Amino acid sequence: MGDYHDDHNAQSEEELGRLEDSDQEVAREAERERPRGRFTDPRELPRPLYRIKAPHSNETFYAYFPPDVSAATDGASGDLPPEADTSDSDPDAPVVEAMVGPRSYVVVPTRYGRDVCELQGIIVEPGPTSKDEIVPIERIATADDLHKVEANRERERKAFETCKQKIAARNLPMKLVSAHYLLEEPKVLFYFSAESRVDFRELVKDLVSVFKIRIELRQIGVRDEARVTGGCGVCGRVLCCHGVTDKLTPVSIKMAKDQNLSLNSMKISGPCGRLLCCLAYEYGFYRDARRELPNEGARFQYDGVAFRVIEVNALSGSVKMSGEDGRLLDMPSSRFMRIDGKWQVKPEEETDRTE
Repeated sequence: MGDYHDDHNAQSEEELGRLEDSDQEVAREAERERPRGRFTDPRELPRPLYRIKAPHSNETFYAYFPPDVSAATDGASGDLPPEADTSDSDPDAPVVEAMVGPRSYVVVPTRYGRDVCELQGIIVEPGPTSKDEIVPIERIATADDLHKVEANRERERKAFETCKQKIAARNLPMKLVSAHYLLEEPKVLFYFSAESRVDFRELVKDLVSVFKIRIELRQIGVRDEARVTGGCGVCGRVLCCHGVTDKLTPVSIKMAKDQNLSLNSMKISGPCGRLLCCLAYEYGFYRDARRELPNEGARFQYDGVAFRVIEVNALSGSVKMSGEDGRLLDMPSSRFMRIDGKWQVKPEEETDRTE
């Protein structure tokens, strides 16, 4: 993300603070991302590992084919890819892997219940992972499974409208996000967002009287809402939380400041009303680059004149300085060195020798 500064559109700290994730949202996200067990030695993880996505929530997790899963794949859907590139696969892995490819559908036990999920591909480098976080794939989704998923979509649309009506009738301060039927369990999930905790006990009773099955309401944050519903970002692409990653990292105003971005809520916030996720993606680069550069406002002597740093461009590695004699200089980062905790400018001849 390029350096950009626009003081004219800057807003107060209080206004910008509303774009940051609240303490409750950060705590809820940390709880969701917290590993359920200690990290496992990568050599002890089942191979190959697959990334699986739950279509109704866009959450992703790791899964694998147990050795006996081939017995459960008889009658798999003929609509699935007949073969896939298994060059990265374990040669001792089940033969069933040759029957699946990216974007195939499989039946797995999720934290919500057994459901049809999308198999996105093989994970080559899983990173820090616990065995407790990996789920076994029960079988490849059959034609009957996929037909049931399609039929459930119509039921979900009707359930969504019914729940909205019940919420309005109870005048509850909550926004319904989506509804989802599980594959083989008599349960319907409703996702909603709200600014605070909501007492929905009476709403659950109303829904049970209509659907006659188990009802589960889950409150999610505004970032999670964007992840579930999707949309288009200011960059013109699909929202990162929906199409790139479901790992939602808290973003702070400090990240925008360190990147010299305009402190204008319209320019640094997404459709969810929170700071853009991409600020966190590039923050590490700017943070490390700024360690090699003086801060804005730093003063030092150069060429016998007192200079002050007025702008730091971490992306291009340049520093703009203003001298008491009226000169404006733009120098590369290679001209600066830190001696006894103070920044100094190297003589040009010394810079040429070091380069």
